Amino acid sequence: MSVLEIKPLTTAQLNAAVDLDQICFGGLWTRSGYERELNSPNSQLLVLEAHNSLEQRPWGCHSAVVMPHDSLGEDLPTHPPLPNGLVGLGCYWSILEEAHITILAVHPNYQHQGLGQFLLYALLNDAKQRQLEWATLEVKPSNHAALSLYQKFDFIPAGRRRGYYQDTGEDALILWRKGLQQPEFEQILQERYEQIVSRLTRQGWQLFSYL
Repeated sequence: MSVLEIKPLTTAQLNAAVDLDQICFGGLWTRSGYERELNSPNSQLLVLEAHNSLEQRPWGCHSAVVMPHDSLGEDLPTHPPLPNGLVGLGCYWSILEEAHITILAVHPNYQHQGLGQFLLYALLNDAKQRQLEWATLEVKPSNHAALSLYQKFDFIPAGRRRGYYQDTGEDALILWRKGLQQPEFEQILQERYEQIVSRLTRQGWQLFSYL
């Protein structure tokens, strides 16, 4: 059984965050950039950390999601180890009543398991708890996997930034999700959370949260 934790980034994990950024984005932010984000009261940086066993999990988590009984004893998938344990990274800026999602990254060895959806859920849930009213982000029109993920949380197109991505010259689609404080959004979050837990436990993960 592998353990997956989601929690705020710490200073001790800065180098690991920069390494993951380099792998996923080719160096979007520098170490000093992450330090600025870490020290900003308007920035929330979350990480997904993987451990090979429950014994490697640090103490202090606030809640745990335990694997369903009917999945215990099955031959569950194993996950490749990483030197620093960091498998995912997410960030948003709180600007007035808006959560501007700036980073959502999952290590290539851990993609297509539902970790990106878990990160996005955590960012949106955190924004909701901070009483923010809407969320926005930019995405490449050619990134169909990301677009599919954001559609699961009812993001809709709200505009386009021409030539936004310097690596390809591609435009950015601006996506928007309003109503974070509405009851229907709470219901959507709960439904997505249940789907995420079900999928990740089938993938052999046990989940812990520090949020």
